[in-house]
Amino acid sequence: MKHKIGHVFIFFLAVVILCFYGWQNHKNIQHNINKSEDLVIYSAHPIELLKPLLKEFESMTGLQIKVVTGGTGEMIDKIESEKDNPVADILWSGSLSTLKPQMYLFENYISKNEDYVYKDFKNNEGMLTRFSDIPSILMINTDLIGDIEINGYEDVLNPLLKGKIAYCNPLVSSSAYEHLINMLYAMGNGNPENGWDYIKQLCYYLDGNLLKSSTEVYQGVANGDYVVGLIFEDAAAALVEDGAHIKIVYMEEGVLSTPDCISIVKNAPHKENAALFVDFATGYEVQTMLTTKLNRRSVRVDVEPPKNLKSKEEMKILHIDDEKIYNMKREWIQKFIDIFTSTNQD
Repeated sequence: MKHKIGHVFIFFLAVVILCFYGWQNHKNIQHNINKSEDLVIYSAHPIELLKPLLKEFESMTGLQIKVVTGGTGEMIDKIESEKDNPVADILWSGSLSTLKPQMYLFENYISKNEDYVYKDFKNNEGMLTRFSDIPSILMINTDLIGDIEINGYEDVLNPLLKGKIAYCNPLVSSSAYEHLINMLYAMGNGNPENGWDYIKQLCYYLDGNLLKSSTEVYQGVANGDYVVGLIFEDAAAALVEDGAHIKIVYMEEGVLSTPDCISIVKNAPHKENAALFVDFATGYEVQTMLTTKLNRRSVRVDVEPPKNLKSKEEMKILHIDDEKIYNMKREWIQKFIDIFTSTNQD
C-alpha cells in the first residue's frame, strides 16, 4: 500500500514539475515575442520623416519598432479590419479632418506635453494627439512651367496644363482630402457647396490622371511627369532643400492649414510603449527637429516656426466649419469620385 502511495506521489510531483517548466517556457516565449516586436506603427509619412525619429526613439528606449507604411485611408481600413484582434499600436499620420470620423478606433490618451500645445491644436477629443501643422500647397516644377504663372487654384485651370496636374484620390490620401476641402471652401468663397463647379473643371483638366498616393504626386512633379501637384507643404519643402527645381505656391484664394495626428489604436497590444512614443513625438526635442531639420511646423508654443518657410501670417488662412467637414467626409469624397469618373468616361 505504502509502495503504491509512493508511486502516486512521485507521479504527481513529476506532473507538477512539468507543468511548472511548461509555464515558465510559455512565459519566456511570450517575453521573446514582446521583445522582438515592442511597438507596431502604421504610418503614411514619408520615409525621410520616419527614419530619423524612429532611430532616435529606439536609441533612447531600446525598444524594437515595426513600421507598416501605406496611404492613410489604407492604414485606417487595416486598423478597422483588425479591430477585434489589433496588430497596430499607433497610427502615425492622417489629418484631423480624415481621422475624426474614425475616432472610435483609437484609445483615449492625453500626452504629457499637452500643456505646451497651441490652443487651436489641443486634443479636445481625447483620441487625436496633434503632431504637426501642415498647410496645403501647390508644387511647381520650375523646369517645365515656362511662362505659365500659377498663384492659386484658378491658374491651374489652364489648357496648357491639361494632363499635367498631379492629384491623388482623396479616398486614400488625407493630404488629397485636405486639398478637396481647401478647394471647396476657397473656390466656393467660403461656401463649400459653391465649390463643386471648380471641382468639375479640375477633373476635366486632370485628363483621367488620379494618382494612388501623395508620394506619387510629389515624386511625379519632381521627376517631370507633371508640371504642378496638389500636395502638402513639407514634401515640397524637402525637395527644395535638396536642390530640386521646385517652387512652393500658397494659393491666393486661401490656404487650409490643419494638423495631422498621432493616435493609439484601441486595445493596442503594447499600449504602454505606444504612450511613450506619443509623448516622445510631441516632446520639445522632436518638435524642434521638425522645424529645424524636417521642414514641418510644430504644434508646440515653445518651438520656433521654420525659418525657411513662409509664415502663416503671410498666407490667406481659411477658416472652415469643422463639424460640417467631419459629417460630410464620405459624401464629399464619393461626390468627387463620381464627378471624376463621369468626366473622364470615354
